[in-house]
Amino acid sequence: MTNFWTSKKPINGLRHFVLVNKTKEKGKIFYLMVSVVDCDINLKITFKDLFNSGNWEKGWLNIPKNESINEEYIRFKSLNKKKGINKIFLTDDSLFNIS
Repeated sequence: MTNFWTSKKPINGLRHFVLVNKTKEKGKIFYLMVSVVDCDINLKITFKDLFNSGNWEKGWLNIPKNESINEEYIRFKSLNKKKGINKIFLTDDSLFNIS
């Protein structure tokens, strides 16, 4: 199974996610997804939502940076600030630079 996914619509301003776990609850299969840029952005979705909704593409699509990390992310982080690191530092040669 592919572990790397791109959301067709930004989720809290981000689009590249990793499938980190598969669970079964009350007979339904759920997938736990985490943003590759920020682990604070994570979600649990059903099999149907991941594979049949048309909202996800397998793999990480090569999309412009302003489409993979947008203004919505900055708003999300400003509303959900935690102590510690509050900025993202990505260089062009970073392993996590997805654009």
